[in-house]
Amino acid sequence: GSAAESLSPPQSPQSACPSPTAQAATAWSQPDQGSSNLDEEGSSTWEEPEVTQPSLQDKLHVKVADLVVFLLLKYRNKQPTHQAEMLEIISKDYQDDFPVILGQASECMRLVFGVDVKEVDPSDHSYILVTVLGLTCDGMLSGEHGMPKTSLLVLLLGVILLEDDCAPEGEVWEALGVMGVYAGKEHIIYGEPRDLLTKVWVQEGYVEYRQVPGSDPARYEFLWGPRAHAETSKLQVLEYLLRVNHRQPGSSLILSEGAVSDEEEGA
Repeated sequence: GSAAESLSPPQSPQSACPSPTAQAATAWSQPDQGSSNLDEEGSSTWEEPEVTQPSLQDKLHVKVADLVVFLLLKYRNKQPTHQAEMLEIISKDYQDDFPVILGQASECMRLVFGVDVKEVDPSDHSYILVTVLGLTCDGMLSGEHGMPKTSLLVLLLGVILLEDDCAPEGEVWEALGVMGVYAGKEHIIYGEPRDLLTKVWVQEGYVEYRQVPGSDPARYEFLWGPRAHAETSKLQVLEYLLRVNHRQPGSSLILSEGAVSDEEEGA
């Protein structure tokens, strides 16, 4: 299908931040082990004979993973944070590298989890964590200690746009399958996605899930729901997808300039 062919996988650990995404997800699922788990994972790869010492870039990846886990906890607890607190997490030895580490961690938070890290007071470098694109859902299922799933919602909205505002269910699962998200299969970040797409986000008003008129046997399709129309715009979702795509060298997500300019005119 067109969406599946054109949608590249933003969640692959090779995208926004190579190993930190996988490391952060692992650490998040095993919180008792804390950052030591990350250190062990990071160090295990340096035991190969030809590599004697981790490079600075590899050390930074581990620090990015540590920071992502910390920011996810802040997001879950709806707490702000500040630079001093983040430096405690990554070690003050990395103060000079802080802008790079925060930049990579922020990109991970945005593209993998759908959470923006926003500086609210430059004087004391304080930050808040909010969902992307003005969406008001927090991406967390009530009573669940999983990870934010907002990015998957934005990608679903994007697939619907790429299918001319009405996406057959088969096309949706084909597109999401490109990034390892399958109905009935547990995903490390998104959990089992079928209920999310066909029930949770339908109840929240973000998508419509309806039978294709006259289909026998019954086929289903997805459309934007009223809450999606109220809280975000096609242009914002297209820009998000373009940014995801920008992180994927050689990816094939092609959004015509015409589609974006048409949306700008209609905005």
